[in-house]
Amino acid sequence: MSSPDSPATSTRHALAGVLILLGLVQQILGFAGAVPLPHGVGYALWLATLLLWRDIPRRTRWQAGALAVIGLALLVIARWHYGAQIAWPAVTSGNTYVVAMLVGVSFIGLIGNRSGSSRPLGRPITGRRGTLGTWLGVHLLGTILNLSTVFMIGDRLARRAPLTTPQLLALNRGLSSAALWSPFFASMGVVMTLAPGMEYSRILAVGLPLALVSGVLTTLELSRRFDLADVAGFSLSPRSLLMPVAMAALVMLFHYQLTPALGIVSIITFLLPAVALASNLPAGARWTLRRVRQHTLIRLPAMRGEIALFLSAGLLTLGLSTLVAAATGSEWTLFARFGPAQAVISFLAIVASAVAGLHPIIGVSVLASTLDLSGNEQTLFAFTALASWAVGTSVGPLSGINLSLQGRYGVSGYRMMRHNLGYALVLSGMVVMAILVLDAWL
Repeated sequence: MSSPDSPATSTRHALAGVLILLGLVQQILGFAGAVPLPHGVGYALWLATLLLWRDIPRRTRWQAGALAVIGLALLVIARWHYGAQIAWPAVTSGNTYVVAMLVGVSFIGLIGNRSGSSRPLGRPITGRRGTLGTWLGVHLLGTILNLSTVFMIGDRLARRAPLTTPQLLALNRGLSSAALWSPFFASMGVVMTLAPGMEYSRILAVGLPLALVSGVLTTLELSRRFDLADVAGFSLSPRSLLMPVAMAALVMLFHYQLTPALGIVSIITFLLPAVALASNLPAGARWTLRRVRQHTLIRLPAMRGEIALFLSAGLLTLGLSTLVAAATGSEWTLFARFGPAQAVISFLAIVASAVAGLHPIIGVSVLASTLDLSGNEQTLFAFTALASWAVGTSVGPLSGINLSLQGRYGVSGYRMMRHNLGYALVLSGMVVMAILVLDAWL
């Protein structure tokens, strides 16, 4: 690009990338008890966000800006009207745990691919089997690789022809349904911070079967609505599954044996960058540094939309919870008890807000700030939040996955919403049944 602003833009992006990396490093140092600067993670990430603010897509920028302004306004009201004591230096720390995890997960892209060419993910096939293969591929690889999997598989399919509606829907639903159970997803990171006493084993036992039902539902529905005879998909090879399975095993090893004091979010935050560096070191220190530099200057600034949204939602949550506590003396809660009826109402409300254009993280965060969860209620809340995220991101026109598909492949988020309404309705009915089953089990 030869515009006069290019050097400044390049410098600005580079500085922002370094700040994001610095935030990750500070978070990892904090796990070892070394905190060079109190609240430094939040300062670094917010400063990077401000540097990249004008590059964030307009809709995301307006949404994140509104959340941040409302959050700050609520804090001001709580302080000046109710006399709440607010630790102003710490207000930038909301959701930094989750953002650091997302940044750490992004380093998974440095594993392999030394020659710069894409490794084949499988042989394209067509028909119902191909559509199921696309859903399954995005779902399994996406449990660790997150949104990057959609681009890996979508770009491969797009080599043959522009992506069709069934292909886009399979990509959308394959990734969003992984939020029901994957410990690597941002949704799980948010939930684990909001409900640290949740039992992941029970979430897995309910969420994984429901996710598989989502895959079957997607395949059957798309085969009924569209002619899939010439719709390309792909099947996974054992080689493609090796890395995700190995990473999942490593996380569990650290969680249960090597570092049991750390949560899964913390382990993922430091483990994935460490594995990425270790996989590159055999090629030499210079090669490794070059790849890290490229990742810092290009990939990390490209995460600006996600980072801004999560940080702003964290500020909103802090403001709302502080105001509620100040106004009610910390005694008011939305529900006296969080049981199955309350869980269903909350789930439906968050999904409805997603259809209206709000990211599910907003509904989940607001709900958590108005609850006083205890015991098994945390597990029920966790599943409700994850299910809301899974359904809400699939159907929400302004969700991360739909905005990404729009930016990459030119499909409108509102078009995706219309095509996903029936799927969301059926899956919501299954979620309600799953909530009842989980409550009876707890």
